[in-house]
Amino acid sequence: MLTTRQSLPLPLLPMHVTHLESALDGTTLDADQVQTTHRGRPLWVRYDLDAVDGAVSPSGFEDRPPSMWRYRELLPLAADADPVTLSEGMSPLVRCPRLGDRFGLDRLWIKDESQLPTGSFKSRGLAMAVSMARAFDVERVAIPTAGNAGGALAVYAARADLEAYVFMPADTPAVNQHEVMLAGAHAFLVDGLIDDCGALVDAGTDAMGWLDVSTLQEPYRLEGKKTMGLELFEQFGPALPDVILYPTGGGTGLIGMWKAFDELARLGWIDPADRPRMVAVQSDGCCPIVNAYEAGDRFADPVDDPETIASGLRVPGAVGDFMILDAVRESDGRAVAVDESRIREWMRLATSTTGVSVGPEAATCVGAAKRLADDGWLHPDDDVVIFNCGAAQKYPHLSDPNTLPRLDPDDAVDWNAVKARETS
Repeated sequence: MLTTRQSLPLPLLPMHVTHLESALDGTTLDADQVQTTHRGRPLWVRYDLDAVDGAVSPSGFEDRPPSMWRYRELLPLAADADPVTLSEGMSPLVRCPRLGDRFGLDRLWIKDESQLPTGSFKSRGLAMAVSMARAFDVERVAIPTAGNAGGALAVYAARADLEAYVFMPADTPAVNQHEVMLAGAHAFLVDGLIDDCGALVDAGTDAMGWLDVSTLQEPYRLEGKKTMGLELFEQFGPALPDVILYPTGGGTGLIGMWKAFDELARLGWIDPADRPRMVAVQSDGCCPIVNAYEAGDRFADPVDDPETIASGLRVPGAVGDFMILDAVRESDGRAVAVDESRIREWMRLATSTTGVSVGPEAATCVGAAKRLADDGWLHPDDDVVIFNCGAAQKYPHLSDPNTLPRLDPDDAVDWNAVKARETS
């Protein structure tokens, strides 16, 4: 049984939420109590959009503080509840002309989520999930993670005074393990993959009484990720880019943005035809979404033995697979797998031409941008946005400092050799 500080449902005062809805079959559920999934599949949060339109206009966001909480009318947290926040959101949109020139793209951008409080886009979803957990008086939360989500949950749970339990594959990067421990969460290493960690979280729910905040196992992380799309709407105008390249593991961000664009269209704030083409990008070492897309399937079969250095993409089976594929197809987008062996190369290319600390997940989108531009699917004048979901500094194990040349201060320096290396 879920552990809470008082019985549910609670007398919340929702902003404009009307109900929750099964993403698979449309079944409606009450929004005034804790809900997780319906028959094992995710839930949408639904809003009274007429009420939203009457309460705020696009220009109404401009004078609000620069965080994701500026969109309160389109978020689920009650009007009388304070968010658990570190001022996450409003990440910069960086124009990248030198990188774009490499691919013949005049308007290439990076949305740099590495500048969020926990160094990745996970700040958005976990800030929202923890805020809602606290609003419902949940005492204990748990998550499986292969990287940044665990650290984000640990930080926001600490800020909210909730107990956090984090289960990580044993080969999770040490930086992510350190984040979780530093924030005081109960951390465990698992000899397996992230789906094995997820199975442990699920198995412990009754005994431990925690709320499982795994990807799409509750409806609110999606609402936090949705704000990436709302920010793009402001940063482009109000308008939207032509194409979004999104590194896709569990796919919450891609799904969330497509939900945001749908809500903007229903509000009448954009033309539905102006929604971006969504590109789900994966490594060919773990590409269940791409396999399903190419086969014409709505659901993706899990892959065996997934291998990728982009730990956020090592998701062998996504519970929101059909939601990702629906968004890609409805947007006339694509699902693309790129060469695992070139991820480090693309990290270096992107960071050295833009100054943005590009992580391995976003590096897959750099490879996808080149391929799609070469194929003519991307046009030179398209506004193309790559999402940099986490900072490269979180992956120090992907660089080998032993490959750097060493100089002895007591020896004469061959400056011609130094110059040759500098320009090579």
